[in-house]
Amino acid sequence: MGAISASQGRVAVALTTLESTVSRLHHVYGDTLGTRRPVSDVGRLREDLDQLGEPQPAHRPLPEGPLEMVPDTPYDPNMWTGAEEEGLGAPDRHAP
Repeated sequence: MGAISASQGRVAVALTTLESTVSRLHHVYGDTLGTRRPVSDVGRLREDLDQLGEPQPAHRPLPEGPLEMVPDTPYDPNMWTGAEEEGLGAPDRHAP
């Protein structure tokens, strides 16, 4: 089972739980606007999930896992020794 179908499966399970809960709520409160809307919303979510299909080929999901923290402390100036200024070129050359 791929990551996409596993994700869709988890959403489907969550929707099934939500449908059951909203159905019980509808049974307790009766057929009111306050219960019809959640029933309709859950149905629409189910339809949207069924129509989702495959992701776009160019779409690259964000990597999962912890973010890498970059400290705010200044870099060591020696790291930049000999580097060219972006757009200006090397210090000993001139733009045309």
